[in-house]
Amino acid sequence: MTYDATVQFKFDATFTPTYGSSSWTDGDYIPEEHYLITAPAADLNAKQYFKLFEKFMLCVGMCPSSIRSGAMSLVFNDWTSEEEQRKVCKEYELTMDEDLEDKFKEWKVRDEEIVRLKKGPMGTVLNEEELTNLEEGQ
Repeated sequence: MTYDATVQFKFDATFTPTYGSSSWTDGDYIPEEHYLITAPAADLNAKQYFKLFEKFMLCVGMCPSSIRSGAMSLVFNDWTSEEEQRKVCKEYELTMDEDLEDKFKEWKVRDEEIVRLKKGPMGTVLNEEELTNLEEGQ
């Protein structure tokens, strides 16, 4: 059995000028626009569909930051469970606001460890005996 499918995004825009006005003929204004984006849909995955829709939205004048914001709003909204949001965060190495305090504590411990390791002369790493002697003032 053969499966054939296509998906299309279509945008048509026309402008009817007001009589006595030549503003639509000035500058770089286009009085009529038609876009048709067609792609084979049989084997597209979700990311490919979003990429296709992104191209369509760019064609109709959306700015890239608004497109990204719209896509993220599908994940980070009140209707998406926190578990699903965390899956996306893990996949893309993101940190949720709720986890920032824990991250800060991890960074603080890491920074203290780096400072401890670099206490030797000229930033060299001290072994445990040298570190103990330094801490005791010997």
